[in-house]
Amino acid sequence: MDGIVLLKEDHKTVEKLFKQFEKAGENAHTEKRKIADRVIEELTAHTWIEEKIFYPAAREAAPDTKDHVLESVEEHHVVLWMLSELKDLDPADERFDAKMTVLIENVRHHVEEEEKEWFPEVRKAMGRNRLTELGEQMETAKQKSPDDPLAVPSADQ
Repeated sequence: MDGIVLLKEDHKTVEKLFKQFEKAGENAHTEKRKIADRVIEELTAHTWIEEKIFYPAAREAAPDTKDHVLESVEEHHVVLWMLSELKDLDPADERFDAKMTVLIENVRHHVEEEEKEWFPEVRKAMGRNRLTELGEQMETAKQKSPDDPLAVPSADQ
């Protein structure tokens, strides 16, 4: 699978989870916990493969995108810390929904920038063969991604 296609599939998966969360009732604490746990799992793996494999390759192929990569890593930093806080937060806590809402807003902004502004540039610079090779590496790496959001490199920066 093409690396950009893989990342876009991840984006779709997370967006579906966000919509489920937004539709869950105010007191649907058990359901919200399950959704949040899946979001944590998905976004931790996603940021891991982006930072370990995709971003370095993109910077090499399209050096003009350096600023976008640096901004994305900073956005990851914020998201990963929010994920780590959500991981241990009781869904009945009054801050849970607010924290999840801010996370959703941040991730949606990040996805929009990647898909509209950045991915087309990277696709043009890399070509199909390189993107397919990256996609295979990313799929393999995803299986070995950490469970802890704070284990992703940008969380520590």
